[in-house]
Amino acid sequence: MGSKKLQVWLPLLFAIVMVVGMMIGYKIKEQTGSSQGFLKMNRRDDVQEVLDLVKNKYVDAVNLDTLNDLAINMVLAHLDPHSVYISPADVADVSEDLMGNFQGIGVEYEIIDDTINLTKIIPEGPAAKAGLKPDDQIIKVNDTVLLTGKKLLPETIKKNLRGPAGSQVKITLQRDHNIQNIVVTRGTIPVPSADVAYMIAPETGYIRLTKFSERTYEEFMQQLEKLQKQGMKKMVLDLRNNGGGLLQQAVKIADEFLDDNKLIVYTQGDHSEKMEYHCRKEGLFEKGKLVVLVNEFSASASEVLSGALQDWDRATIVGRRTFGKGLVQQQFPLNNGGAIRLTVARYYTPLGRNIQKPYSGGKEKYQEELMNRFHDGEVLKPDTSKPGGPTFKTPSGKAVYGGGGITPDVFVPIDTTDFSYKYRSPNDRQRNFINRATLLVYKNHKTAFSNFKSVEHFSQDFNITNEEWRQLLQIAKKDSLYLNDADKKAVEWFVKPMIAFKIWDMKGYLEVLNNRDNAVLKSLELLK
Repeated sequence: MGSKKLQVWLPLLFAIVMVVGMMIGYKIKEQTGSSQGFLKMNRRDDVQEVLDLVKNKYVDAVNLDTLNDLAINMVLAHLDPHSVYISPADVADVSEDLMGNFQGIGVEYEIIDDTINLTKIIPEGPAAKAGLKPDDQIIKVNDTVLLTGKKLLPETIKKNLRGPAGSQVKITLQRDHNIQNIVVTRGTIPVPSADVAYMIAPETGYIRLTKFSERTYEEFMQQLEKLQKQGMKKMVLDLRNNGGGLLQQAVKIADEFLDDNKLIVYTQGDHSEKMEYHCRKEGLFEKGKLVVLVNEFSASASEVLSGALQDWDRATIVGRRTFGKGLVQQQFPLNNGGAIRLTVARYYTPLGRNIQKPYSGGKEKYQEELMNRFHDGEVLKPDTSKPGGPTFKTPSGKAVYGGGGITPDVFVPIDTTDFSYKYRSPNDRQRNFINRATLLVYKNHKTAFSNFKSVEHFSQDFNITNEEWRQLLQIAKKDSLYLNDADKKAVEWFVKPMIAFKIWDMKGYLEVLNNRDNAVLKSLELLK
């Protein structure tokens, strides 16, 4: 009988001893702050142990969140330039950029003389429905937040105007020297990535992509079909200043240009299996002549698309060497609400080119490389751009290069007029001269602009009057800009597209600008 009782109670006694031991272990851990004890199976890593010691033992109070962020950033800084930590406060903004929309009131603005001047009201958006108009000046938000002054920052404006859809914001504005209060109910504002498409020449269409977000392919197809209905047989695809985005969107667009089952791109990493992306369907523009515009700010998904089209001899790449980002990131959420965007693979063009530029010298030198192209003259002369990577041959026998961006087939130097220090200095006061010049000329002719039936008509026939030029010279003088009559043409170059933007939105802006854009003009020459 004693043996049977022992068999019944022994498991229970063991369980009680284990629980007591665990409680003692936790108690010792709390009192000593040590990670050693009976629970070695839960031993923390060294980084967490150090953070806990600082939290519990350091002489002064410490913001542990700041230390955590610092530790994470230090770890990622030793990997590659594109593995980054996204704080909880920034996750929403990053997501908005990839989704292709944001929540706010739907306006665009510029700051002139320390005041917010509305330049565009999104049609059918919250601000338009509430009655806001271009040229309104925002003075205050919700009766308390003053949005004027020399210390006005874009972050402050964004923080006060944006907010969850359905929420309300009271805006105090000045219109024609009168103060008004208007309540706006915020909503979801689309930000198109295929923002400009038009027939730039007979049988030739122009489409610009600013990024690759969730709706880019859908928007691109809408523009492509629209232009084909207008008789497009040749195309200029503008990827300049497109920093990339979602890889899959670039793949789907490439499929519209390439035939059969052609390879578009593949990705591979030490912990990621090789993934190949092939054409899957018949594209809408597999045969027409194609030019792709790129520059030093075209990166990532832009390089996937332009690289695939170059490898298959499908397009002529025009412009300057692209940024050189051949790393693939995946975003992982963290318990604190933030995220890590971690490089998990490299991508390769169909010929096997990885166009990632070197980053072994550290993040600072990696970032300086782009500016060095301007300092070293690479953006001005083609012979200064020497591909440092291996050479590959396309099916036609053309040489293409890896190891540092997509080298264009046709080089077009940067337009130094557009980057003249005289008109485009980093000094805010000088930048604002162009804004004020635009506003003055626009207001002077506001009622007359209805006479221009097209952007082309406006671009050819509208000029700044002599009287307006005299006024602008006085404005420039107040800003310590000493211009003369020889500068009138250059100032018109800046002002005319900005006026076209006020009338016809971004399409008008680019139509005027493209008339003197050397890369666009070269593209049209190649497509003849």
